[in-house]
Amino acid sequence: MKHYTVAELTVTDRGWARDYIASVTPMVERYGGRYLARTTACEKLEGQRESPQVALLIEWPDEQSALEFYECDEYRPYRERRRAGSRGEFLLVAGEDVNRVARVGE
Repeated sequence: MKHYTVAELTVTDRGWARDYIASVTPMVERYGGRYLARTTACEKLEGQRESPQVALLIEWPDEQSALEFYECDEYRPYRERRRAGSRGEFLLVAGEDVNRVARVGE
């Protein structure tokens, strides 16, 4: 089953970003991930939280691929630099409809 990384970030120190993007993008792809969105064009439709500066969505072939990428030694220093230079939320979302009504992941 496909899984998705959904992230909202506010960058507090831009020093990590250029190297992160250049290095992590091909790394994600080697683990089977595909960026569906990485953008600053975020329009809040509802909710109480502050809007993020950056939103991203990565599609993974399965949960294992996403977790292998996230926990790999190669990604670790980039993850630590991102955490030090931003604040945000990262979620791993299963590509399913628990109600089995919507067509998901087609």
